Amino acid sequence: MEQATQRQLVEEYFAGFRTSDHPRILATLTEDVEWVIYGHRTTRGKAEFDGEIENPAFTGSPDLDVQRVHEDGPVVVAAGEGRGVMVDHGPFRFAFNDLFTFRAGLIARVDSYVVPLP
Repeated sequence: MEQATQRQLVEEYFAGFRTSDHPRILATLTEDVEWVIYGHRTTRGKAEFDGEIENPAFTGSPDLDVQRVHEDGPVVVAAGEGRGVMVDHGPFRFAFNDLFTFRAGLIARVDSYVVPLP
């Protein structure tokens, strides 16, 4: 089987989030993955990352529209907009920018910037 490109792994990552498919997402990550969600929290390792996939503050799976993807060496940047539902506040819209850093063919770090939209 041919190894997936970095862009394909990012596409797989987002496809997993759209359906809350934990194994699909986790298969794209290194064991020691770090996820920095600026202004919120940082997770380290697959177990902590897995716990953030379906954060208890949210319900259902997000609707994610990746609008731009740029790749430079071991880094892929994806920007877009999404929709989700918060348990306490209902539906919301947001813009996101995720910077994926790769190591040995897998995602080793995700830097997430999420901005609420009206």
